[in-house]
Amino acid sequence: MDGMSFAGEGSRSVAGNHTNTWHSPIHLVSDDATESFEDPDAGPSRQMLDNKPGFLDWSTEAPGQRVAYDDLTAIDWIHEYTIEQLRLRILRGGGGITTYFRVLADASQAWIVLILSGLAVGFIAAAIDIAGNWLADVKTGVCTTSFYLNHSFCCWGLQSTEQCKDWVTWGHLFHVGPAGGVYVVQYLIFILFSVIFALSACILVLRYAPYARQSGIPEIKTVLGGFVIRRFMGGWTLLIKSLGLCLSVASGLWLGKEGPLVHVACSCANILMKPFHSISQNEARKREILSAAAAAGISVAFGSPIGGVLFSLEQVSYYFPDKTMWQSFVCAMVAAVTLQFMNPFRTEKLVMYQVIFTRGWHDFELIPFCVLGIMGGLYGGLFIKVNIFIAGLRRRTWVKSFPVLEVFVVALASALINYPNVLMRAQVSELVANLFQECSATNDDILDICQDGKTAGPVSLLILASVLGMILASFTFGLQIPAGILLPSMGIGALYGRAMGMVVQVWQRNNPTAWMLRSCEPDVQCITPGVYAIVGAASAVGGVTRMTVSIVVIMFELTGALTYVLPIMVAVLISKWVGDAFDRKGIYEAWINFQEYPFLDNREEPVPDLLVSQVMTRLEDTVVIEAIGHTIASLDDLLHTQPYKGFPVVADARDALLLGYISRTELRYAIDKARNLPRTTECHFGGSALIGTVSENSLDMRPWMDHTPMTLPARSSLMLATSLFQDLGLRYLLFQYHGQLQGLMTKKDAWFILNSVKDEKRDLFSVTVPDRRTSLHSISTSPPPQSAEAIKPNCRLLQQRSLASSADTNTSLTVLNNQQPPKTAPVASFSAAVHRYLTISIEVSRMSSWIARVIIPIRTGPLLRT
Repeated sequence: MDGMSFAGEGSRSVAGNHTNTWHSPIHLVSDDATESFEDPDAGPSRQMLDNKPGFLDWSTEAPGQRVAYDDLTAIDWIHEYTIEQLRLRILRGGGGITTYFRVLADASQAWIVLILSGLAVGFIAAAIDIAGNWLADVKTGVCTTSFYLNHSFCCWGLQSTEQCKDWVTWGHLFHVGPAGGVYVVQYLIFILFSVIFALSACILVLRYAPYARQSGIPEIKTVLGGFVIRRFMGGWTLLIKSLGLCLSVASGLWLGKEGPLVHVACSCANILMKPFHSISQNEARKREILSAAAAAGISVAFGSPIGGVLFSLEQVSYYFPDKTMWQSFVCAMVAAVTLQFMNPFRTEKLVMYQVIFTRGWHDFELIPFCVLGIMGGLYGGLFIKVNIFIAGLRRRTWVKSFPVLEVFVVALASALINYPNVLMRAQVSELVANLFQECSATNDDILDICQDGKTAGPVSLLILASVLGMILASFTFGLQIPAGILLPSMGIGALYGRAMGMVVQVWQRNNPTAWMLRSCEPDVQCITPGVYAIVGAASAVGGVTRMTVSIVVIMFELTGALTYVLPIMVAVLISKWVGDAFDRKGIYEAWINFQEYPFLDNREEPVPDLLVSQVMTRLEDTVVIEAIGHTIASLDDLLHTQPYKGFPVVADARDALLLGYISRTELRYAIDKARNLPRTTECHFGGSALIGTVSENSLDMRPWMDHTPMTLPARSSLMLATSLFQDLGLRYLLFQYHGQLQGLMTKKDAWFILNSVKDEKRDLFSVTVPDRRTSLHSISTSPPPQSAEAIKPNCRLLQQRSLASSADTNTSLTVLNNQQPPKTAPVASFSAAVHRYLTISIEVSRMSSWIARVIIPIRTGPLLRT
C-alpha cells in the first residue's frame, strides 16, 4: 500500500448477526428533500441491489448501502457511478425481448426528462417575458382598452412618432396638465411602482424561498461540482424564482434574467426527474441531467441554443461527458423551439434584441475594436472588485440584518437616476435592442442617437449612462432578489460601444480622404455604430465572466451574420487578457470564493510545490475508530462529542493499520437502525482474520465502511492530491506509509489551502521545500517550514469546521479558532492588479500596432497599389 491504491468502493450489503434488523433499501434523497433517512419510495433498481441474494455480497463487489447525503456535503462520485454500472449490469443480464424493452425504457428516461424540461423552460421564459414587460410598462401608464396589454401590444402597428390613443399615461389619467406638473406625477408614480416591485420580490424570496435570491449560477456550479445544497432546486424555489424574476426585472433595477433562467431550468429538470428513480436517486446521473438543463436556460435567455450548450460546457459544468453534449443540445433546442412557438413579442424573435445588419466592417476598424476589448476588460476587472467589495461591506455591517431596507434604498436610488435619463428609463433589454439597431429610415430612433450633426450630446449621454449603469449594477448584483449580471453587462458594453462607434463615424466623415479610410466607398455609409455596440457588449460580458467561445457564438446567433465573428473574437480575447490582469476569476468564481463554497475548479492556477505531509491533518490530530472495543453506546457518544463528518478505521490505535473509512452519516444511520438492540452490544469493523474471534452477539459495521478508500503516500505532492480531488471528485484522501495511517485531507481542506495561497499567501509558499528523498520519518517529525507551519493549524481547524455538521450555507470557512478572516491590504492588492494590468496593456498595445502594420496593409494592399 505504499503507492496510490484504489479498487473501487467497498461493498456494504448487510452482513453479520443482525441481518433482519438491518435490512433496508439504499436511501438517496434529492437536494430539496427533508432531513429524513427513510425513503419508502426507493426505486426497484435500488431495492434490487440490496435484495439480490448472494450476487452482491459485501465481500465481493457490491457498492452496498448508503444513506442520504447530509446538507452541505460532497457526494461520492465513484460510489455513484459504481452503483449505476451495477444497476445496468443487472438490468441487461436477463436476456430476451423483455430485457430489450426494459433497457430501452430505462434509456428513454433521461430523454423524457430533458424534453419535458425544455418544454417547461420555454413556457416559463415566455411567461416571464410577457409578465415582466407588462409590469414594466405599468410604471408609465395603462392601456384603456385592455388593461392586461403592455405598451407595444396596446399600440400595435403604430410608429413611435404616431400618437397612441389607447395608451394613457398616469398624468393624463389623473387629468394633470403640463402646467400642473405632469412630469412630476409621472416621476413619482415611476418611483412608486419601481420600489413596490423590488420590495415584493425581496419579501417573496426572504419569506418563502431564500435560495431564489441572486443569480444562482455560483450555487449551480458548486452543485454540479458535487456539493449537496438541499431545497436549492425545489418546487418553492422554482415558483418564487419565476415570480420574483418578473417583479425584479420590472422594477427597473440594473439586473437581468439570464442567470436566473439557468437556475429555473435546472429546477425544472430536478423536479421532473423525481418519478424516475434511476436518475433521481443517483447523484452523478442527476448532475449530468442538470448540466444539460443549464443549456436550456441560456438558450431561452439569449435565443441561442448552440451558445447555451457552449455556456454549459465552458462555465457551468464540472464534468461534461460526450453524451451530455448531445443531451444539452436536445434540451436547448426544445426550449428554443417552445419559446419560438410561444412568440411572446409577436415579432418572430426569441429575444427582444435580436438584430440583422446589412453592412459589413472594414479593416481599419480592428483598432477601435481592440480598444473596445481593452475597455471591456477594464470594466470586468473593476466591476468584480467593486461588487465583491460592496458584498463584503454588506456582510460586515448592519446592512446584513436589513435586506429589505437595502433593496428599498437601491430601488429608490435606481428609480431616481433612471427616469430623468431617457437611455436608462426603459428596461435593459429594450435599451440593448435600440443600441444594436442600425440607423435607417425604417427603424425608430427612440433614443435620439441617429440624428446627423448631433454627436457630442448623445455620446456624453451614452458614456454617462454606462458609468451610472455600472455603479447601480455593482450595488444590485448581490441583493436578496433574483438578479443576473449578463444583460446589465451587455447594456453597459453596448453603451460605451455605441459611443465609440459614433465617434469613429464622425471622424470618418470629417476625414474621408485619410489613407486608412480608402476602403470606404464615397456617398455610402461606412461606419455602423450598432456593430460597435455588439462588440462592446461582447467585450463587457467577456470581461465580467472570462468566457470566450460561448460569448462569440451567442453574439453570432443574435446577429445571424458570420461577418462579425472576427471583431467579436478579437474584442473578447483582449477583454479576457485585460480582465485577467486584475484577477483570473470571473464574477461567478469570485462569488463562489466569497460565499466560500467548497468548489475546486479543475481549471485553476498551478498548485504550490508542497508535500501533503506539511498541510494534511496528521494522525495525532485525527479521531480514528478501532476495529474492536466499541459498543453502540460508545459510538453514539463519539458522534455526540466529535463534530467530524467521517472517521478512519484502523486495526488498533498503536499500529494504525488502515482498514477503511466510515462517514458520519452511515455510522449515525447504522446506530439508529440498531436502536432496538441493547446499548452494550459490541460493534466490530474488521474481519476475524484481523481481530480474532467475533462475538456472536456483536454488530457487524463493515457493510457501512469504505473498505478501499483512495490512499496516497504521505510524501506525495500537494499537486497530486489536488488533482485527485478535482478529477475524481473525491471527498477525502487518506495518507499511509506501508499500510499505516499517517493523516488525511478533505476536499474542503484542499479548497482552503488553495484559496489561502491565491488570496494572500503566495509569497509564503515560495520557501524551500524539504527534499523529496528525505525519509518519511524525518518529514513527519521534523518541524515543517514556516510557511507550512502557518497554514497547518488552519488546516487542522478547518477540518473541524468542514467535517462538522452545518445547517448554514453562509458559515464562513475562514473564520477559524474564533479569529476574524485575515484582512488584505486594499492598496497593496490594487497596486498589484494595476501592475499586472499595465503589463498586459503593453502587450495589447504591441499587438494593436502589429495589427495596424501587418494585417491592415495585407488586406488593403491592392487598394494602396492602385
